[in-house]
Amino acid sequence: MIGLWQKVGSKKLPAASIANCPFSILKPESVNLYWEQRSAIASRKHFIFLIALFIFIDPAHSCGQDSSKYHLDAYMQAAFKTGFNGNVLVAKKGRIVYQQAFGFLNFDTKISLDNQSVFTMCSVSKQFTAMAIMLLNEAHKLTLNDTLRQYFPELPYQNITIANMLSHTSGLPEYQLLMVHNWDHNQIANNADLIKMLVAKRPSVFFKPGEKYRYSNTGYVLLASIIEKVSGQSYQDFVTDHIFKPLGMQSSAIYAQPNDHPAGRIADYADGFMYSDSLKKYVPAVNVYGLVRYLAGIYGDAGVSTTTGDLLKWDKAVKHHALLTKKDQDDMLAPRTLIDTAGKIYYGYGIETGKNELGSYIMHEGIWPGYRTCLTRYVGPDITIIVFSNNESNAVGLSRAIGFIASGREVVLPYLHKEITLQAEELSRYTGTYLSPAPVKLISRDGKLYRHRDGTPDIELKPESRTKFFYADASDRQVEFVVVNDKVVKTYLISNGVRSDLVRQD
Repeated sequence: MIGLWQKVGSKKLPAASIANCPFSILKPESVNLYWEQRSAIASRKHFIFLIALFIFIDPAHSCGQDSSKYHLDAYMQAAFKTGFNGNVLVAKKGRIVYQQAFGFLNFDTKISLDNQSVFTMCSVSKQFTAMAIMLLNEAHKLTLNDTLRQYFPELPYQNITIANMLSHTSGLPEYQLLMVHNWDHNQIANNADLIKMLVAKRPSVFFKPGEKYRYSNTGYVLLASIIEKVSGQSYQDFVTDHIFKPLGMQSSAIYAQPNDHPAGRIADYADGFMYSDSLKKYVPAVNVYGLVRYLAGIYGDAGVSTTTGDLLKWDKAVKHHALLTKKDQDDMLAPRTLIDTAGKIYYGYGIETGKNELGSYIMHEGIWPGYRTCLTRYVGPDITIIVFSNNESNAVGLSRAIGFIASGREVVLPYLHKEITLQAEELSRYTGTYLSPAPVKLISRDGKLYRHRDGTPDIELKPESRTKFFYADASDRQVEFVVVNDKVVKTYLISNGVRSDLVRQD
């Protein structure tokens, strides 16, 4: 059993096998005594029947060997109570062990989400663009060493290859800021409009191709346009014909915007919402950021809309190289560009790879106003985690906690934090430099404790007890100190329920 602790009231969560299996109270000696008494009055036929009955009601059979679904639900119910809105799916070895929807499809209409609700994938869509390129490469319609100017000679960018764009080593300028400052916001832009803008404005590259890593949405938009040139199909039709249909992803499509559908409004589409501090409620993201509307026609870096069930089909296809040969699928997933030295995270083609406490994984997250999405698979135990949110909940953080629970590890349930008041002098014993694993400082300023890291804004740590503080950015992170004789002897970081050591350096 994993030890899930409900922090509100400091009560331990009941073990799921006990709470959900009423016959688990039967002890072996009780069962033996029962059979001795029963055998004296029962026929062989009745005896066989009762054996079958006890096998049926045995906890291991009635609850299944994997009880993680109860712990997963406990965690997600707590996450829902503390703000999560969206859909979750967890599978082990391709078999769904947990799938649930939480909250609203639309906060204004109060229509509820269900497991068939369609979410935009944001940057998780990049995997599909990469797959489309790999399919064309395998069909000898292009090569990964082809340059951007072979397809768009009017663009001013030299020696950028398809492989550079796939691995975010192209150095291409970021299109979103370019369109924000130069595009008519009353018009919806598409890929062709972006290419014309790049030709007209000729923004500079960040670096020479292959020189370093810099995440580039522009590169994936241009990859989608290359797919159209090479295949003779629209990007939407190519992905539908060569990926969605072969995999049976019947609820998946590429929509420039929710209303871009032959029948009009997409049924069961989850609208993106953001919390307004001034209004004290969730409001449509499009009302906050106009670019949600006028950049809605650009695709390749985003644009895929799907359900948790359909995305699991995609994950299985990648795992079993159902669309590509094993060699080419491995090539797509190979760690090519180092993203994070401390975390040893790499980028392949449309996918991130890395290793943490649970082992090697492949993943990608998506971020867009109103949405957060994440697809993760831990390769060794073959655990797939899909988290969609349409109110900007931390999909990556939730995925990590879910991975720990599915692996039988302990996590702390989300809970509502209540700030208390501490005197400034009480904070001094906590200040110093810690490893997390990168160095981080805790500093005291104006009677408050802050997390300080060079190059990022300071984050206030608000006290909820004399020895425990929570991050004021609603990221579900806490710092907990173990104090003996008024001296700190141990420090922990709790991030999305996962507890790790903070080692003090001074």
